[in-house]
Amino acid sequence: MPDVPLPRLPLERPDLLRPAPLIREFHDRDEVRRVRTVVGDEAWLVTGYAHVRALLDDERLGRSHPEPAKAARAGNAAIFSAPGKNFDRERQEHARTRSFFQSHFTARRMQDLRPRVEQLTGELLDGIERHGPPADLQRDLATPLPIAVISEVLGVPHDDRGKFRAWSEAATNTADRDVSLQGLAELYQYGTWLVERKRKEPGDDVISRLCARPDASDDDVITVLCKLLIGGHETTVVQIGWGALFLLADPGRWAALVRDPSAVPGAVEEMLRAPITVPSGVVRYARTDLEFAGVRIGAGDLVLLDTGAANHDRRVFEDPDGFDVARDVNRHLAFGHGRRHCPGAPLARLELTAVFSRLVARFPSLRLAVPASELKVREHGLTAGLVALPVTW
Repeated sequence: MPDVPLPRLPLERPDLLRPAPLIREFHDRDEVRRVRTVVGDEAWLVTGYAHVRALLDDERLGRSHPEPAKAARAGNAAIFSAPGKNFDRERQEHARTRSFFQSHFTARRMQDLRPRVEQLTGELLDGIERHGPPADLQRDLATPLPIAVISEVLGVPHDDRGKFRAWSEAATNTADRDVSLQGLAELYQYGTWLVERKRKEPGDDVISRLCARPDASDDDVITVLCKLLIGGHETTVVQIGWGALFLLADPGRWAALVRDPSAVPGAVEEMLRAPITVPSGVVRYARTDLEFAGVRIGAGDLVLLDTGAANHDRRVFEDPDGFDVARDVNRHLAFGHGRRHCPGAPLARLELTAVFSRLVARFPSLRLAVPASELKVREHGLTAGLVALPVTW
């Protein structure tokens, strides 16, 4: 009997507003499944909420691999989908790097940043209104706002912001490793220049404060800079676009938010839960042989934790494929869990809240300019962002 081919990622998704049908099958069987990644390597795909949540905080998994050159890969991107090389010291280095992040994204710092985020949002909405309908919400709002915000947080000069989108898209290209390496090299080269400048002319920004730490080398600061410039804006770019699509796909949802803007925070949490924005899942490698959910995972195996699929598990979320801004309990895993919880979560929530609080007030008649079925998702990226989101009013 011939072997049955393994499912290949990304799984086919006929409806952008719903998970791949195969995910529901995996949920119903409570399976951890063997799959092939976009580059053809074998991996374990974990989709159930309880399984994903447990493994996100399981020390038997990590981001590094003892033999990175031989490791299975989720894609060809040189960052985030590539295995780490610090296998023996991963835990210590993760804790150290996390300490560089955490103090810069506290509730107090976010509160101080709120007026500026709201101002930047207002300026972009002014431009959209001046131009008049139609507009591309992905191009005119979802993309420039997170870039502007993370640039100000880090202390990037205004004139340099335009370069980051190209570098980020190149560095996270999962199809062409040469393109990814070139994008990451250009970003690293810029980081080297910026760190040198901040050591000479410090300001009130994250890079300057990191440079002032005696335990932070230039390489430490540049690494943080690269991760924040990519991770700190890319995911929010994607979430703003998908959040708007989910709201506008059903005119009643948008109208309800216009009538009751106090529901925006709940809508933001649902925007974080409902879209499938990381089609290959969170990349991990087994640090040791382990038994989990009835399967044996070998040391060094690639394990993909599909947080998007987990957020649609009907055992945890009532009507998981619906979009409910008043969902009572929304324990989504969009920002991970436990020791790997994303330290930038407060900034993402701040930006999403600022965008949609002002968008419903300024454009109460906003609607899609094309059917949702005609929208395209950007290919070959770590995140599945919309290519464009045409709207009118």
